[in-house]
Amino acid sequence: MTTPTNPNQGSFFGSFYMVLASLAFALMLVFIKLSGQKFGMSTYEITFWRVAFSLVVLGGFSWIKGRDFRTRYPKEHFWRSLAGSVALLMNFYVVLHLPLATASTLQNTSAIFLGLLSITILKQKPNKITWFSLILGFVGVVILLKPTTGGDTFAMLMGLMSGAISGYAYLQVRELSLLGEPAWRIVFYFSLLSTIISGVLAWWFGFRALSFDSLPYIIGVGVTALLGQLLMTYAYQVGRKFMVATLSYMTVVFALVFGIVLFDEVLSWQVLLGIGIIVLSGILSGKK
Repeated sequence: MTTPTNPNQGSFFGSFYMVLASLAFALMLVFIKLSGQKFGMSTYEITFWRVAFSLVVLGGFSWIKGRDFRTRYPKEHFWRSLAGSVALLMNFYVVLHLPLATASTLQNTSAIFLGLLSITILKQKPNKITWFSLILGFVGVVILLKPTTGGDTFAMLMGLMSGAISGYAYLQVRELSLLGEPAWRIVFYFSLLSTIISGVLAWWFGFRALSFDSLPYIIGVGVTALLGQLLMTYAYQVGRKFMVATLSYMTVVFALVFGIVLFDEVLSWQVLLGIGIIVLSGILSGKK
């Protein structure tokens, strides 16, 4: 009988950490929306402060630990970081223009697109569950998009594009990991390029000076994003993969509650049905 390398491996701690991570990510959405509503901050500004926070914290910690920042795969890091940066900018735009639960659900379509890209790019042979989850996800997206009219349609399409590009970025993360690149270095280079891109855009379109009133919201975005990432990483390390992946969709549930309580957001039954189908699709896609 083999002894687990981690005494908490497969324990309830993985599920517990994933629920906390989902709560942190939902709170990040709240801080993003409040930053836009209360202080008129643009997508570029909020994105800049979010990634700059991670860059400083992760870069500083890695430097203190004496880690090697050099990489043999600069081109691969560039494309992964560029895709992630574009997806993040789109996602933050969607959060500012759509209800929190809808924005969170559209971001989670990345699991659907990751499955499609794995089939088309990696030539993986999907099983019946994978095919069913992809078809189910497509149906959910159609239902979610159908009730929208006017300006919301553009935000919906942006959210869908964000999910697609995120799926590609996750595919690149997988490839970099197979090349032996550590997770911290992948996140560091993503944060670096994203800080540069969002910083240039924010400067070009107008950068608002931080105030004592806005500072807690910006710090809130950075802290909840970093905390969510750390908790999610540890959840996958010590928990059961399928259970942890399933609980990651608690972000949508928390976002739905925060949207109703804090922003008086009301969703139609069609939107709720579309959200439910997409979430079910994502859960099934993780059952491999």
